[in-house]
Amino acid sequence: QAQEDDFDWQLVRTYSWPHMTSDLIRGSYMLVNSSQYGAGQRAQLMLRPLSENDTHCVQFSYFLYSRDGHSPGGLNVYVRVNGGSRGNAVWNVSGSQGRQWHQVELAVSTFWPSEYQIVFEATVSSERKGYIGLDDIVLLNYPCYKVPHFSRLGDVEVNAGQNATFQCVATGRSTKTDPFLVERRNGVLMSPYSVTSSVGERRLVAWFQVGGAQRGEQDLYRCLTQSTYGAAVSNFAELIVRVPPTPIAPPQLLRSGPTYLIIQLNTNSIVGDGPVIRREIVYRASHSPWSETHGVNSLTYKVWHLEPDTEYRISVLLTRPGEGGTGPPGPPLVSRTKCAEPMRPLRGLTASEIQSRQLLLQWEPVGYNLTRCHTYSLSLCYRYSTAAGGGAGGNNATVRECLSVGRNTSRFTLRDLPPFHAVHVRLALANPEGKKESRDPKVPGGIAPESLTFTPLDDMIFLKWEEPLEPNGLITQYEISYQSIESSDPSINVPGPRRTVSKLKNETYHMFSGLHPGTTYLVSVRARTAKGFGQTALTEITTNISAPAFDYEDVPSPLSESESTITVLLRPALGRGAPVSAYHVVVVEEDGSRQVRRRELGHIECFPAPSSHGESPGGGGGASGAPPHYYTAELPPSSLPVATPFTVGDNHTYNGYWNTPLDPSKNYLIYFQASSNFRGVSDHICPINTHMYSLLVQAFLDKAWREKSMRKSKEIEKNREIAFRKKVNINKAVMTYRQEKTRKLGSLDCSTTEHSTLQQDDRTAHTFMDSHNCTARNEQRSTVNESSSLLGGSPRRHCRRKSSPYHTGQLHPAVRVADLLQHINQMKTGEGYGFKQEGFDKQFYKYMPAGLDLKDKEDRHRVKMHSLLADPNSDYVNANYIDGYQRSNHFIATQGPKQDMIYDFWRMVWQENCYSIVMITKLVEVGRMKCCKYWPDDSELYGDIKITLLKTETLAEYTVRTFAMERRGYPAKHEVCQFHFTNWPEHDVPYHATGLLAFLRRVKASTPPDAGPVVVHCSMGAGRTGCYIVLDVMLDMAECEGVVDIYNCVKTLCSRRINMIQTEEQYIFIHDAILEACLCGETAIPISGFALTFKDMLSVDSQTNTSQLREDYVACGSPPQKPFHMNTKDTTNVYIGTFLFIHVLHRTTVKKKKKLFPYIFGYGCTSIVMLNQLNQSNSAWPCLQYWPETGMQQFGPMTVELLSRSTDDNVVTRLFRVTNITRLQEGHLVVRHFQFLRWSAYREIPDSKKAFLNLLAQVQKWLRECGDGRTVVHCLNGGGRSGTFCACTMIMEMVHHHNMVDVFYAVKTLRNSKPNMVESMVSVLHYYYDDITVSRLTFLS
Repeated sequence: QAQEDDFDWQLVRTYSWPHMTSDLIRGSYMLVNSSQYGAGQRAQLMLRPLSENDTHCVQFSYFLYSRDGHSPGGLNVYVRVNGGSRGNAVWNVSGSQGRQWHQVELAVSTFWPSEYQIVFEATVSSERKGYIGLDDIVLLNYPCYKVPHFSRLGDVEVNAGQNATFQCVATGRSTKTDPFLVERRNGVLMSPYSVTSSVGERRLVAWFQVGGAQRGEQDLYRCLTQSTYGAAVSNFAELIVRVPPTPIAPPQLLRSGPTYLIIQLNTNSIVGDGPVIRREIVYRASHSPWSETHGVNSLTYKVWHLEPDTEYRISVLLTRPGEGGTGPPGPPLVSRTKCAEPMRPLRGLTASEIQSRQLLLQWEPVGYNLTRCHTYSLSLCYRYSTAAGGGAGGNNATVRECLSVGRNTSRFTLRDLPPFHAVHVRLALANPEGKKESRDPKVPGGIAPESLTFTPLDDMIFLKWEEPLEPNGLITQYEISYQSIESSDPSINVPGPRRTVSKLKNETYHMFSGLHPGTTYLVSVRARTAKGFGQTALTEITTNISAPAFDYEDVPSPLSESESTITVLLRPALGRGAPVSAYHVVVVEEDGSRQVRRRELGHIECFPAPSSHGESPGGGGGASGAPPHYYTAELPPSSLPVATPFTVGDNHTYNGYWNTPLDPSKNYLIYFQASSNFRGVSDHICPINTHMYSLLVQAFLDKAWREKSMRKSKEIEKNREIAFRKKVNINKAVMTYRQEKTRKLGSLDCSTTEHSTLQQDDRTAHTFMDSHNCTARNEQRSTVNESSSLLGGSPRRHCRRKSSPYHTGQLHPAVRVADLLQHINQMKTGEGYGFKQEGFDKQFYKYMPAGLDLKDKEDRHRVKMHSLLADPNSDYVNANYIDGYQRSNHFIATQGPKQDMIYDFWRMVWQENCYSIVMITKLVEVGRMKCCKYWPDDSELYGDIKITLLKTETLAEYTVRTFAMERRGYPAKHEVCQFHFTNWPEHDVPYHATGLLAFLRRVKASTPPDAGPVVVHCSMGAGRTGCYIVLDVMLDMAECEGVVDIYNCVKTLCSRRINMIQTEEQYIFIHDAILEACLCGETAIPISGFALTFKDMLSVDSQTNTSQLREDYVACGSPPQKPFHMNTKDTTNVYIGTFLFIHVLHRTTVKKKKKLFPYIFGYGCTSIVMLNQLNQSNSAWPCLQYWPETGMQQFGPMTVELLSRSTDDNVVTRLFRVTNITRLQEGHLVVRHFQFLRWSAYREIPDSKKAFLNLLAQVQKWLRECGDGRTVVHCLNGGGRSGTFCACTMIMEMVHHHNMVDVFYAVKTLRNSKPNMVESMVSVLHYYYDDITVSRLTFLS
């Protein structure tokens, strides 16, 4: 019983109750007699709190009865959550309901840690007659039958002013007529704006909207529904209203110029909610209402292209995640640009009226475009000569005078002049920044500013210029002045003194020396003749920063060491030109299984930051073949004010880098490097003088290994050396410590024959694949596979062995996947031995085992056909068996069938029970027939074999054809798939391996495990065929063993079939393709597991401080930093799915308008997708209207007629008829133009994903209606937005055809064709966005 009500419920047992009447139902239950209490009084009965994590069903029975039909009152049921307020009644009934029990169900959804309590309340009516009964309150352990239950109601987060939508999902017995409500915690109820139902699933969804949510509406909300059978109530969900952020302080002015303002954003303190995901600045001239908005990626920004001497108001816009996340502009910075030097001297100075003692002078009107400053002055100087002695024989005297002229006048009268004298007049225009005057024609013109070229170093600048275009005489000298005006080094006083240097007339260059690093100098150059100096050319030049300097004077010794750690003394570095930004401790592992080679003296490449410890990219010493390295610690400069001990291998994490313990059985080089950063620019070249110490270390190691080989397992004493490394902005101090213990090499269970199979007779030796099946390995060679992360996951099939086959003693050992990148770089750049020496040798490619004659060669591995009865010699076909990885005769390498070989080809496929045919050639290349068309377009008979084409699937880089194969006399049918790769260039190798790897994965995934050999052919069955087979075998080996043995694999293939690898380019391409496969791995994601996979890809590794998604984006290749400048010929054609070509163009300019529609007509394009707006604020990328808005317009030979136009909030759709008036016989082309409106300037992704998906659907629908056709896609730079559209279209095709999503493949394929496609990480996140987006793509497909 409740304590705050008016009275209590009464427990009655009618069989023993003295007040029993005929109005009551017999039994034992809780009762309220309304006649005993006043009107409006209440009695509450409460159940104990319940907290199970599920949907509960509470069942109870009630009756309300009054003999004469009066109302006894009402029964209300409340659900109180977490001891809060009761809210509204979730179910109620009132009035007389008859003398009988009624059963009601309550479905209550609650989730841990919330708890709820059910309250029954009886209220007495004003008539005060009758009874209210309550009985059989039961908590069921199964769902309610009569009422639905709600799924969990999720929290909703919106930005202030946006609409918040709650989705109430009820499953069970419900109808649209039942009232659905959302209740706020304070009791306010809302009705739905939309209700949908699914009868088959007994599922009903209601949507509720809080329009323009504000901070005051942030509260808890829950769903309610009720009927005569009961009620359902959901859990409370929170409406979270975030206030878009606004900076508290205005931007800070750092520096101003005539046409720019450099500001600091000052966004550390904000009003509102974070996080801030985008910063923008909005600025306008104070006298103008028009403003511009620029996106900002750093805390400082330079606002360009401003007017001189103009006041600007600059504010900062901050954006948080979600729609409407951009807050109002912050307080403005009001600042004025400096005046600029006058544009030029005033022109048109003439004497309009000449009298004996005065001249009336006129010149062009003075305007802001000339003065470039609102504060300026005009002065008029004149001179004339007079006789000094008063007579003709006297000396002449020159009279000079300058007069000030009114600013707004364009005429002036010179008075009191001597008659009949020549008067020389000059007009000068001056402002605070400079002066321009109509000069004497004999004074030289100014040096063109664009002719000033310079090369800055850390303490020197080399400057070069060109002679003035108007020397106006003989140049006698040049004057160069320079002054420091800005420096990143606080110890440098700026501005510094101005210094002047004179150069001879033939010296148009100068080397400035003794400068300060990281300092900006203002340099001026002017020429001089006998008449004086000409105009000055100005430029600003910033010197490079110097490397931080360490004070290690001698080789330091370690402070202490243990089995897995070494403690060293780290000393702070002195920044030169810029302060030290970070310190790094770098560890290089010297691999004891191979001999360290001596390196020649030269430049050392610095250590790049590895993306993860496991990858360990090479670069320890910069020379070819250097062992891998990893960052073990990153230390801020504040942590190293003085010399401080540091323990390498202490198993702690320093700023995301794991200081992993050292292995006492290995050799390590430990480097300490300091880095400086100036305006985000860094250099990566180290000086020569650091090589001396590195060479000493490696020479000693060479000696140590020679001693070890002589003494075998004798102990070598520990050696410690230290070397220092510096670079321009990264200085490395290298400390080399060698720890070695006695180890004995275990004997190998593999025989010598297994290790040198490729150098013996093929009749007795094991094959290359057998040599990788050793049953036991020694300790050194049984290491764990280190490449699983590179291959994109665990192996897809079982591998019979797990150890890594290092071919110790062989000339060409296997290479670990972890070392493959370093190995390839070494082979490409190494001197004396590389790919050319290893592979490009005709004896290597044409290798056949010794002792075999031609007949033996042909019989041992060739495919032998069953002879036909009429021809005993019909057992020959030009085909050879090739072993796969751990699978004998897995491939058949053959030539492309000629016309007389088609029947033999299909006989072979039937005999060998082949399912997959891999074709890696076009039918015709370079005008020559490479292979005849051995398959039908419908059905055809080849001898006694009938081939029927079942289906064809055409994709971007290959085609898949499925055939049914029947043979006379055999009852069974045989299905065969032909995989036709069509993107191999003629007389070359593919520029990228992405498409071929996807093709190979498709073949492997489609081939049944019990099928016969895979038939592989090109034109001759060599070269391309060998490349494909080597890739297949090596990828399986890398997946199972973590190593690749390309050299021996190629050599084995050449022993089976001559010329399997024909060129050096093919051999290098195999290495590059395997490397790409190992680095990228399998990236396709099934739709069913997309949400979980995407969540895992977003998670950040605590050790590497990166995510799988970021690693995939880096692996796609970085887009260029500068925009591409293209013409209409520079396009990208991307074949997507089964029918769509996309031409990616830049924005349309004046010169391209006449070329665009001939291009569209010539390529048969039926649709144009425009992803930018006209005349956007960025004037460097204009886009002009290239279509008629009404009627017809002619562009060169093309006429374009507007047929229709429709507009909605997202897309403007136009329909054009395009005709070539010079070739009317070709007819006309109907083109639909889609102008997308929901992509704001400076945003990396569309404003609305729903609108963008609708655009994709409209384009797809139009393409289905008009048939086969290409699509032109363009944006401002032909890259970012166009890439987004192309990739999304590719993903739709993947979902439609294969039920999977491969964003990595889509982005990488586009970038292979055009590097600036998909320009940022945000765009990649847009593709992955969530599983809702994928489900929408599925629906659209």
